[in-house]
Amino acid sequence: MNRAYAAVSALICLFFAFGAAADQPVPWQLDLQQPATAIMHEIKWFSHYTLWFIVPITLFVLVLLIIVVVKFRANANPVPSRTSHNTLIEVVWTLAPVLILLFLAIPSFNLLNAQLTKPQNPDLTVKATATQWLWSYEYQGGETAVSFDSYMLKDGDRAASGKTDKGLYPRLLAVDNELVVPVNKTVRVLITAAPTDVIHSFSMPAFGIKLDAIPGRLNETWFKAEKEGIYYGQCSQLCGKDHAFMPIAIRVVPEDKFNAWKTAAQKDLRGANKALMAAVDQPSAVKVASADAK
Repeated sequence: MNRAYAAVSALICLFFAFGAAADQPVPWQLDLQQPATAIMHEIKWFSHYTLWFIVPITLFVLVLLIIVVVKFRANANPVPSRTSHNTLIEVVWTLAPVLILLFLAIPSFNLLNAQLTKPQNPDLTVKATATQWLWSYEYQGGETAVSFDSYMLKDGDRAASGKTDKGLYPRLLAVDNELVVPVNKTVRVLITAAPTDVIHSFSMPAFGIKLDAIPGRLNETWFKAEKEGIYYGQCSQLCGKDHAFMPIAIRVVPEDKFNAWKTAAQKDLRGANKALMAAVDQPSAVKVASADAK
């Protein structure tokens, strides 16, 4: 009995721990991931805001359908109505949608404007190049040049990379080399695909960004992460047989640790990654839950 109670408690702790972090998908997720940028806060607010219109409209249409089916069926009305015009109804069904669209359009345009307004002086510029089926990152500007490829982490490589914790480094989402950025700094991301490749898409749900990577074309987006941690996304454009195995992982760290990592990564990327992991990784909810279960 005690063991079962402990197991249930561990699962509850695990669920709420992930809900608080929300930097990766969770089982039975009904809402968007927890925002990690100001733009994502606006996106989540707008998502909830639209529900106040969608739910009443859906219920209203359902009620009308039920009324039509029950009240105006052939048995109840053997002689159908010959009504062909109603001025009041026509005015209502013209003005109501216009007002609803107006209430949706204004915040929608404001959100689009905030997303598409590029920062004038970003703190960091990173180029992300998509190839079947990996992401290549290149830090641009400055004297410290760092570039590397980012592949999905295979189960057999977890021990060597120090990423055995599947709570922190989930299967099919973790990568061998994360994109490392400083917290509370504006990061400009230049997105493209290899010249002879196909269209991909750079999507990071917690940051509220999603932009296509098109061969021969350079697209631009930006983000400013407000919370430290590892955030996971994926290629969201069908790009071939391994489309599902092309994750994106971004590690947000304090600025001093980012600077130390970038300097070390210029000469030894693997060593720099391990040093950064040792400095910033925290015990995950899985380990906490396992300890509670014992």
